[in-house]
Amino acid sequence: MSTPLRRRLLWSAAAATALATTLAACAAGPGSGGAPTSSAGSHAQDFSDIVVDPPEGPVRGTGTVLDVDGDTQFCLGAVAESYPPQCTGVPLLGWSWDRVDGSETSGGTTWGAYAVTGQYDGESITVTDPPILLALYDPMRPVDPTGGVDGEATTTELTEIQDDLSSRLGTDALALWSERSYVWVQVVWDDGQLQQALDSEYGEGTVIVLPALSEIDAP
Repeated sequence: MSTPLRRRLLWSAAAATALATTLAACAAGPGSGGAPTSSAGSHAQDFSDIVVDPPEGPVRGTGTVLDVDGDTQFCLGAVAESYPPQCTGVPLLGWSWDRVDGSETSGGTTWGAYAVTGQYDGESITVTDPPILLALYDPMRPVDPTGGVDGEATTTELTEIQDDLSSRLGTDALALWSERSYVWVQVVWDDGQLQQALDSEYGEGTVIVLPALSEIDAP
């Protein structure tokens, strides 16, 4: 993307799976309330064009670090199960394999799964703290943004909204699913502008945005 303030919408498969499991555990069945206040596809806005401010402080995310001939990416989304693996992620600056264990190399590709802490400028992540091998990382239990309350959209509405979002987010959306009468979408980072736009489009409490990078307290 052309501007450092442009948010790259990438999905964290590990975080999505963990949160989906948490949310499913407190599900009481699909909601049966009213329809969203705005119909899917009623506007022409391309949500992937929304520009947000990057976080001011450090962030942390979990995923696969993939280094192909010195080009290092932090893949917060799906990883192709090839050998070596393949994925597209956020450029990772300041990474050193000398600082970590658990990596694997094949040809010119080195990779491993880690919790990474750094500064995100909207385009890339600059590593600021020693990475943690993902197998040894003990994340905090994710907070349910719904407060444990099921949504009110019907199955038909959820399907329409999910299809509409898939088209309008394009390849910037790494994953998109419906659960507990909500549509869920995770992105690399959102300062609230994407959530606000989706609330305006589909009605509040219909689409839930989950940033893959979480702000952490600076040391």
